[in-house]
This record gives sequence, C-alpha cells and structure tokens, in this order.
Amino acid sequence: MAEAMSENELRQHIEGCKNGNRLSQQWVFDRYYRLMFGVCLRYSKDTDRVQDMVQEGFLKVFTNIEGYTSKGSFEGWMRRIMVNTAIDAIRKVKADRMDATDDEHLEVLVGVQEEEEETGREFTVQEILDAMEQLSPSYRAVFNLYVFDNYSHQEIAEQLGISVGASKSNFAKAKRNVKRILFGENELKFAK
Repeated sequence: MAEAMSENELRQHIEGCKNGNRLSQQWVFDRYYRLMFGVCLRYSKDTDRVQDMVQEGFLKVFTNIEGYTSKGSFEGWMRRIMVNTAIDAIRKVKADRMDATDDEHLEVLVGVQEEEEETGREFTVQEILDAMEQLSPSYRAVFNLYVFDNYSHQEIAEQLGISVGASKSNFAKAKRNVKRILFGENELKFAK
C-alpha cells in the first residue's frame, strides 16, 4: 500500500511541477538528487562538475516537464535528460579546450583521417561532435567516456556496469556509425 501511495504522491508532485509549484519541485529534487548525481558521476570524476551537471539537468527537467507524458518511467525520462546534459557539458568543456592537436587527436580516434585524404573532404571538430550526438545513448556514453574523459575500457566497464568486451565493441560501433554519418552513409550495410 505504501508503494501505491508513493506512486500517487509522485504523480501529484509531477503535476505540481507542471504548474510551477516550488514545493513540488523541491520534493522531486530531494527525492531524485542522489540518483541523478550517480548518473552524472559516470561522466566525470570531478564532483564540482557533476554538481553543475545535476543542477543544469534539474533545470531542464523542470523547464521541460510538460514533455513528460506519464507513458514511461519518470525516473527514466529524467535519466535521459541527465545523460544528455552530462554529455553536453563534456562536449562544451572539450570544445573550449580544443586546439589543432586536439582536432587531429579526435580525427584519429574517430578514424576519419584516411577517408578524408581519399575523398578530399575535411571535417571540423563540430561536425564530428554533431555526428556523435546522433549515436544511441549507450554508444555515445562509451565514446564520450573513452575520447573525452580518457577512461580505459576497464574503467568504462566498471562505470557503466558492462563487460570490457562490450565497452570495446560499443566504441568500435560508435566510431563506425560516426564515420557513416559524416560520409553520408545513412543506410547501415550488413554483411551477407
């Protein structure tokens, strides 16, 4: 019975948030802060940065709460916002610090240098980052942790609760998909 009351209470506070009720916003914040902090902690070891990510994420949650339709888990909906906020924060910090050597480093990691030489087409860092934005959340998470946070596949596996092999596989697939997006190969090609 307590579980049903909790679910009912959650629905009431979601409606309160939709109406701009500060007490409902505080209730949601208090109830989910630690969990969302843990989500963002997967993307940075710096707790100050993580706190900023969580604060920004909650601002987005409350700003976009009308978009939550109650069809799925509220927690899952918030997690997606937090993950996207964390990734955006990583991209922004990295983009602010990029110089020519970083451009080359990112191109090597994505593996587009050889194709650029063959096609004569060069990509900006922003184009590569925009292509990364189109990846699935799991590929994007591994890609960001490996490229931007310099995590090893062992560390990524521990952070995301996956195997080292899955981390390596997701990274390879993410690189392949980024290259397909960059070179306009939207159709996925499957080996027969």
